Order: sequence, then structure tokens, then C-alpha cells
Amino acid sequence: MRPFVFLLLSLGIAAAPGLAAGELPVYTAERSLAGTIRIWGPAGMTGLARAWAEGFRRVQPGVEVEINLMGSDTAMPGLYSGQADIAFLGRENNVTDDNGFFRPLQYKPERFELTTGSLDVPGKTNALVVFVHRDNPLARLTLVQLDAIFGYERRRGAAAAIRTWGDLGLGGEWASRPVNLYSYDLATGTGQYFVNAELGGSRKLNWENLREFKDRRRPDGSIHCAADQSLQALREDRFGLAVSSLRFASPEVKAVALAVDPNGPYIHATRETLISREYPLSRATYAFVRRPPCSALDPKVREFLRYIFSREGQADLEAEGGYLPLNYDTLAAQRQRLQ
Repeated sequence: MRPFVFLLLSLGIAAAPGLAAGELPVYTAERSLAGTIRIWGPAGMTGLARAWAEGFRRVQPGVEVEINLMGSDTAMPGLYSGQADIAFLGRENNVTDDNGFFRPLQYKPERFELTTGSLDVPGKTNALVVFVHRDNPLARLTLVQLDAIFGYERRRGAAAAIRTWGDLGLGGEWASRPVNLYSYDLATGTGQYFVNAELGGSRKLNWENLREFKDRRRPDGSIHCAADQSLQALREDRFGLAVSSLRFASPEVKAVALAVDPNGPYIHATRETLISREYPLSRATYAFVRRPPCSALDPKVREFLRYIFSREGQADLEAEGGYLPLNYDTLAAQRQRLQ
């Protein structure tokens, strides 16, 4: 195996069909720059932002990187107010983000895909996984079925609502029992992602059977994650179905394989299927920048992004842990937009 191909595989970056692995380049400064880059975004990206800043300073010592990560909801206001040069988001941008930017500037921000979300690390855009109780014979579901279970509008095209396990083909004691649902609070970023990715943005949910959870602080000051609470409820309910994270899986519950539709394939969430985006509920993080129409990017910002999408930047990401790399096709697409 060629050394560079081995490096890509060690980073979890698969070379796409028809593209040479060697196209992921070493960062080479096109010119020396000076100044400051200000980054705003979520606290969960602090370690990664620092790793990129330190790596970038080694090749562009004249550029300082200021990191101000107070939350995804502050990132876009920082960008459109001119206090930030790059906004990191650990979730999809929403209407508030988009309108907040467009109204004062009258153009849309430029969005780059930054990382693949984590497999199971809380606070780092972890993939959503669907669980059932270990006694449940169900092993797989489609997004069409999930839409019919959680929603009323069935925007994915299901013929009828699914409210009992019998509606999913289970017999015996399961047939008449309702599907009790446990999931993230839909007002949170993770909950909004689920609604948008799975229900096509519908807010008409099966509220009669749905119990929501959000992170809460215990008396000792520690955080009880929503994902943990969701699976705790499922462990006590043989007839439940939970949306959660692999981090909190236990022998009492099992993850089901997901497919977009009945034609499959049915996929479990793994590091490999998240990076390849084969798993239907894979997630990503993003970087937003100001680029007025017919204008070039700020040279400092462009060089910093070039570094992130280089061999060195992806190595920084891998070393920091948590977030997963972009796949090769996605990396190539981000780099192409910087040309």
C-alpha cells in the first residue's frame, strides 16, 4: 500500500472512486499573511479549534487566531455583526441564523462542511440512533416508518400512521401495544435536527405517545444528558422506542439498523458509515463566512480553511478526537470552493 493511501485510511478518510488519494494535499502557504482571525461557535468545538489554530500558526506565524466559543446560537450573530470572521456551528443552520444574517447584509453566508459528527461523544454532534428494548424482536426500520411513528403528516410518503407494534408487523403480545416514544426535546438543536432530517420539518408530532428529554443539572452539579435519560426510560419500558446516542447503550436495549426506504440497505451507525454518510442519521458540523456577491474571501480566512481541509488539518482533527473526518469526496468539494 502506498504511504499516502495508508495515511488517509489511518485518518478514516476513504479515497473516492475515480479520485486519486494523493489529491489530499499537504498545506503549502501561497503567501505569508498577518492579522487576526476571530472564530465564534459552540463550546464543544474548543479543543478542535485550538488544535487547528496551533497547527495554522506553525505555517502562518503572522496570523493570530482568537477563539470565542460560547454556543452555536452566538456564532451567526458574531459573524453578521462583524465581531467574528468564521462562525462554527455544531448543528444545521436554522431560520433564525439565516434571517439574522440576511437582513442586515442582504446576502447569504458561505457555508463549508467542517467535520462529520461524532459517533457517540455527547456535545460533539453525535449521530442519532434508534433503540428498542432487548426483548423486542424488531431489528430494522426505515425512515419512512419512523416518520409515520413520530409524526402525523407522513411527509416521507407512508400510507398510514404507525401507532402500535402490530402496525410494524409484530404479533402476539406486541400486536396491540402502543409504540411509546422517547426522544430529545424538540426545542433543542438535536431535537430540531431530528425533526428536520426525519420528519421533513413537520411539527405535527405524535405527542400522545412522545416523551421528550433535555439535558438537566443534577444536585451535585453534573449534567444528566438527554440521551441517557431517553435510554433509561426505554430500559424500563419493553414497548418503547428511543432516539438516543450509542454512548449510553447497554445490554437492556438494542440499536436497530436504518434505511431510507424499504429498498435498503439497512445500516448501523459506525465510524465508517458516518464518515461515508451511508448511515441515514449521520450529522455534520459547519463553518460559515462572509463573502459578498462577486467578492473573494478574506485571504486569512481562505488560508485557514485551506489548512483545515489539508492533510495536516485532518490530522489535527483525528488527534483531537470526538469529531470524525470528512470523507474524501466532501473534502475535495470544500477545497474546490476555495479556488
